[in-house]
Amino acid sequence: MSTAIRLVIADDHPVVRAGLKGMLVSQVDFAVVGEASSGLEAVELAERLQPDIVIMDLRMAKMDGTAAIAQMRQRQLTTPILVLTTYDSNADIQQAIEAGATGYLLKDASREQLFAAIRTVAQGKAVFSSDVATRLVHQMQMPATDVLSQREREVLALVARGASNKEAARSLHISEATIKSHLLRIFRKLGVEDRTAAVTVALEKDLLRLPRQ
Repeated sequence: MSTAIRLVIADDHPVVRAGLKGMLVSQVDFAVVGEASSGLEAVELAERLQPDIVIMDLRMAKMDGTAAIAQMRQRQLTTPILVLTTYDSNADIQQAIEAGATGYLLKDASREQLFAAIRTVAQGKAVFSSDVATRLVHQMQMPATDVLSQREREVLALVARGASNKEAARSLHISEATIKSHLLRIFRKLGVEDRTAAVTVALEKDLLRLPRQ
């Protein structure tokens, strides 16, 4: 028998974790080796246990799922991450994928869809639910100037005023890791490599307007 796929479940709801674990261990090729109740704990378990896949919720205390994914990638952890969430907005999907998620599945997926997604990710392939895939295609077809989300514009506006990552995080009531993730996405979307260039390009494209002195 081949080695089982080692899984870590990250979700802040104990009942959800228990339900997922019970479902997953019914398959002989799955083994749940750890459970995390926060993004921070998910990062720590991924680093310590080196699972084959982390199944990650997005909305969690202490560190949300997107920030946890970004933190794992910053720590050079290559563990594939399958997002399993109820949140399906364009911003949620885009941010998770750009942070480094390997797949994105909604919690209304069937058992069979979840099992198939895990096995697909374990093979090194990306997997997305049909609704998510449709949103991604639509997002890719949008003009570049329409891609910056409202939150990204807020972050960039604070940067333009000289705010540090810590100050921007405090102002927007999010973590510094999330600010860094937003900035990396902004850099990628605008084709720049630093904060100054991002502000310059955003002003040129009329994506950002600074208040008059």
